[in-house]
Amino acid sequence: MRVWFRLAAGAVCSASLVASVADVASAQGSPPALTKVVFSLDFIPLGRHAAWYAALAEGFYKDEGLDVSIIPAQGTAQAVQAVESGTANIGFVDVPSVVIARGNGSKLKVVAVNYGKAPYAIFSLSNGANVTQPKQLEGLNLGSGAGSFTPKIIQGFMTQKGLDPNKLTISNVAPPARASTLLAGQIPAIEFFVMAKPGLEAAAKSSNTELRTLLLADQGLQLYGNGIATTEDYLAQNPDVVKRFVRASLKGWKFTISNPEKAAADQIKYVPTLKPEVVVAEINVVTDLAVTDETKKNGLGWFDPVKMKTNVDFVEKYIGISGKPPVATDVYAAGFLPTPAIMP
Repeated sequence: MRVWFRLAAGAVCSASLVASVADVASAQGSPPALTKVVFSLDFIPLGRHAAWYAALAEGFYKDEGLDVSIIPAQGTAQAVQAVESGTANIGFVDVPSVVIARGNGSKLKVVAVNYGKAPYAIFSLSNGANVTQPKQLEGLNLGSGAGSFTPKIIQGFMTQKGLDPNKLTISNVAPPARASTLLAGQIPAIEFFVMAKPGLEAAAKSSNTELRTLLLADQGLQLYGNGIATTEDYLAQNPDVVKRFVRASLKGWKFTISNPEKAAADQIKYVPTLKPEVVVAEINVVTDLAVTDETKKNGLGWFDPVKMKTNVDFVEKYIGISGKPPVATDVYAAGFLPTPAIMP
């Protein structure tokens, strides 16, 4: 009987000890569960997206208590749809598309702008149209897409520059065929995002010619490009999550701008089909879009509310909005950029 009592007492003491240890661990605080965030790119993963993967690989998201999954899209429209439907919580979308979407009833808001300069570019060859000045757009035959609103942006830009947009001829050339059509001399110029520049330059060199790039933003086009956006509901329900995501993402951008080779290696861990030299080349291109006089002064992700209104007015006037045009404050939400600012 005494033996049984001693065994029982020992078991109780052991259980009490285990409970005490558990209580101490609980009091000390175990690592909290990471908050899951699904982030949609605007396209399939390419070198231009290295900063998001660097933020993942370097632990910036984890440091903010976030478990981020990155998903692809087939254009901004699909990224907008993914965020609106809840497939993604946050998306990488361009400001003009957000303006158009708001007119159609979308509730997306931009909380940070990554491309302070819009990426719309005109490409030609030195032994061809050799387009280096906006005035050369008059009389030009430009390869573009029938379903794209980029031609309207180019024509709006021409109008602002005092040029006649009716003198620009738009030929429908599918994106996969534009480079070969240009290099074969079948069309004198094409439009693409400027991120296509490294590949086009290499192809032009192989054809014993030189590429000419006319970036409209360098010629006075006052439009923002892509930024971080989410819905009004998600902002209202998860303001701290959005702030943490923005802060970690901008750290990823800063890291990528300063360490392009390491950022390329980081991205290739997740997208092994990419080539390091191609990733680095695209990083250099988007760095030019991200590091502007504005961001040098105010930090990465910063945007000007006055310029946002300019963007809304441009889209309404030159691209067109099918529904009720939004006011500028419908398009963005302030207060989600980090303090202190993350400088490039």
